[in-house]
Amino acid sequence: MKTSTAKIIWLLGPTSSGKTTLATHFVEKLRRRGIPVLHYDGDEVRNFFGSSLGFDAESRLRVVRTLVHLANKGVEAGINVVISALTANQDARDFVHAHLKYKHIVYIKCPIELCAKRDPKGLYKKALCGEVKTLIGVNGEYREPDSPDFILNTGENTLEESLDLLEEYWQECDSMNVEL
Repeated sequence: MKTSTAKIIWLLGPTSSGKTTLATHFVEKLRRRGIPVLHYDGDEVRNFFGSSLGFDAESRLRVVRTLVHLANKGVEAGINVVISALTANQDARDFVHAHLKYKHIVYIKCPIELCAKRDPKGLYKKALCGEVKTLIGVNGEYREPDSPDFILNTGENTLEESLDLLEEYWQECDSMNVEL
């Protein structure tokens, strides 16, 4: 059997915790170093499916299933993959653990109060006013994952510090060769 250095980094955390921002900057950094990497975002997949997806548990799981499929295809081709997705429901997390190959789960930890202050889409404000009834963190609890491989606290670290910490973790993952 050969070993693979391609890996999947799955960034999960509450809305506005910095998942997409961190993933975008991290992927750019890797690409500048000549490392092949794809980035898939939960909102990107949701937008692809359009209005056929709501924010109910079944729709959220469909997004996660799609991300898992795309990530597995990428890593099978020897391409690293970074996923940024809320992944709040336990069924979605269980699906990721059961079906994602060569995964490294990174919890993007950030207090909901700080997420609400960042809130580039205004979702927390809309949820607090009753306009949005499906925002996890306001309309339902965002439960921290049980056993992430790495925790990155964007509430305490700047973007640059978070990128450095994620890169250090990435390099540690390189030493964890995975059998194909």
